[in-house]
Amino acid sequence: MFVMCCVYTYLRLFLATVLAFTSCNNQSAQNQFADADSPAQTGKRVGGNCETCELIYVGMPESINATDTSAAWNSEGQKLVVTGTVYKPGGKTPAPNIILYYWQTDPAGVYADKPGLNPEAKRHGYIRGWVKTDRQGRYTIYTIRPGSYPNSNNPQHIHMLVKEPQFKNEYYIDDIHFEDDPLMTTAMKQKMRNVGGSGIVKVQQQNGLQSATRDIILGMNVSDYPKR
Repeated sequence: MFVMCCVYTYLRLFLATVLAFTSCNNQSAQNQFADADSPAQTGKRVGGNCETCELIYVGMPESINATDTSAAWNSEGQKLVVTGTVYKPGGKTPAPNIILYYWQTDPAGVYADKPGLNPEAKRHGYIRGWVKTDRQGRYTIYTIRPGSYPNSNNPQHIHMLVKEPQFKNEYYIDDIHFEDDPLMTTAMKQKMRNVGGSGIVKVQQQNGLQSATRDIILGMNVSDYPKR
């Protein structure tokens, strides 16, 4: 009987030690995870406040390709092709399945209306669209060169939003600006925050067609972006 009691006592102590060790390990893992700065834990929105960003979902097609042709491609204006590669944080590995939403003015610098345009989207005008990066992180947009806002010193630009599948919200990156735009002064360039990488693109022209490359690095200078 004495031997059985000793064995029973030993087993109880052994199980208690194992449970305590497992609990400490689990708690340590949970604490390590909790230390990760994530939007869900901080309650902050990736990218901060985002005016009119909800319009990304107005008219969004169910199937989005890596190439998009804007509704203005066949209208008057300088034809422009924007290509680029989206990279994961760090800027080395291509990021597939990233949705980019763009909108812009017409050659007169107006976010133009058009018959049939969803009333909710009028603030962005009819020259808008979506692309989703392919396996190599690439995208292409066929559109026209935007105009500067009337009677302003605001350079020509194309707005862009990024929607990563793991985040609930979308966020702004730097607009596409054009290096050859006279309004794109040195002072203006110095104001750029390089969110998602530099948005200032060099324009090449051949046979009447302009082309530019806007690469994007996810998370670069994006406020409240989770730490890796």
